[in-house]
Amino acid sequence: MLTETIAIQAEGSQPYARLCTYILDTSDEFYIKSRPLVLLCPGGAYSYTSDREAEPLAMRFLAMGYHVAILRYSCAPAVYPTALLELAWAMKLIHAHADAWRVQTDHIFVQGCSAGGHLAASLGVFWQEPWLAERTGVESEALRPAGLILCYPVITSGEYAHRGSIENLLGGSGTEELLERVSLEKQVTAQMPPVFLWHTYTDASVPVENSLSLIASMRRYGIPVEFHMYPVGGHGLSTCDEQSAKGDGSCVQKECQSWLPLVKVWLNAENQL
Repeated sequence: MLTETIAIQAEGSQPYARLCTYILDTSDEFYIKSRPLVLLCPGGAYSYTSDREAEPLAMRFLAMGYHVAILRYSCAPAVYPTALLELAWAMKLIHAHADAWRVQTDHIFVQGCSAGGHLAASLGVFWQEPWLAERTGVESEALRPAGLILCYPVITSGEYAHRGSIENLLGGSGTEELLERVSLEKQVTAQMPPVFLWHTYTDASVPVENSLSLIASMRRYGIPVEFHMYPVGGHGLSTCDEQSAKGDGSCVQKECQSWLPLVKVWLNAENQL
């Protein structure tokens, strides 16, 4: 496995912003010569990026046969659109290294948990906007994910918003215009890629209405979505098992552990594997 840490510095980036890659080996002995890639955006309310939603998930996608990269994006005091620019730069880097890493560039999926889900979904709705391509120096098509994997995502700045995430994202500049822009259920277009999405009914931190509002907007445009709403479970579950449990042993939720086998089926269908 090739592991590498690449610094990312976009406008407004914090010094720690970086892309961490986990590239599976290839050789003449292997039948598989190139692979899709899953780009992970951990959550953390735009105040930090969670370790629990980084490497534990990376190991699962690697075991499915996917290359993985983890974006440690800039959080507060960095403000919008810094993290989105960094995600666009990460897509640019993956395309630039595609031959060396044996990445199938038409099968780059972006995954995000909680606030990382907001970041992933932001790329999903804004990838085709000219300003994003101009500020990263690539064609817009290189920024389009093949699909999004959203885990209990922050979506709205409205009634059901996770206020901490939105406040951290916007800093002191939470104007009505910016609040509208980062309320992603209002930004869906026909160009949004397919989505795999899961949430719990009892999430007390980021209400399930965040996901439901996004689905309603996607349905209006006929965008494919696979949605799983689990009846129980709190927020920040990650793999839902002991591998990502908190220090006190919480965040193990057996009822939700099926999301990983389900997303494998979804990914394989999207890749026609």
